[in-house]
Amino acid sequence: MTGQEGHKGDKGHRGDDAWDRSQYDTFRREREQPFFDLLSLVRPEPDMRVVDLGCGTGALTRRLHERLAARETVGIDRSESMLAGTTDTTPLPGLRFEAGTIESFVTSPPSPQWDLIFSNAALHWAHDHERLIERLAGTLVPGGQLAFQVPSQHDTLTHTIADELATTEPFRSALGGWTRSHSVLAPDTYARLLYRSGFSEPRVQLIVYPHILASRDDVVEWVKGTMLTAYKRRLPENVYDRFVDEYRERLLPRLDDSRPFFYPFKRILCWGQRSA
Repeated sequence: MTGQEGHKGDKGHRGDDAWDRSQYDTFRREREQPFFDLLSLVRPEPDMRVVDLGCGTGALTRRLHERLAARETVGIDRSESMLAGTTDTTPLPGLRFEAGTIESFVTSPPSPQWDLIFSNAALHWAHDHERLIERLAGTLVPGGQLAFQVPSQHDTLTHTIADELATTEPFRSALGGWTRSHSVLAPDTYARLLYRSGFSEPRVQLIVYPHILASRDDVVEWVKGTMLTAYKRRLPENVYDRFVDEYRERLLPRLDDSRPFFYPFKRILCWGQRSA
């Protein structure tokens, strides 16, 4: 799922949309389970009005809309390439998609109107989660629900090695001093934020998902569909290709060379319902 702001017009860069649907879908089955776990936390209500922030290809948004029998569901994503596939499927009554960012959704929110704000693997691209959760809560009607899931991998080798590599040349100069920020908070911090924002009985879970990949090489393919897109957007193509090659050379020797390869992936699932 995609929801981050991009840098537009950077000379020699790939621009705002570096998401590759086919790359992201390489591990589609593995990426889908957290969606269903998050959905299981939601309490269905009649005639719900729902927003799916960072809806990606929209395939899971359709499942969300159908499962809840919602009156209206709006899928929002900043990536035009990811949204392109939403026009290839049979329309469902009440379901629509829009291009937009998480930041723009909460910058000037309308009066409370949504029964559910849902976001699966997208809010980690947005900054200042303390303010973000407060603003998202403000878009909900009394009794409205907030459900979101964020990966919590920023302290693992896949991420720290990329951060370290970005400080070396030629990547540091090509990135113009940009460094990847880490907005994801601790589970207990999310619980406190939800409570402060009017969710009296928040539920927060840290789940380690066990992914079985063919080999450690597939870990690089996995992050090319997610975390590394932040570098792809900001680096010229030939520099990005070199970045991935050097990233692979640094990462793989530090991973267990086993087949199949066990890849544990941490995610935080959060849910809360405002008082009616």
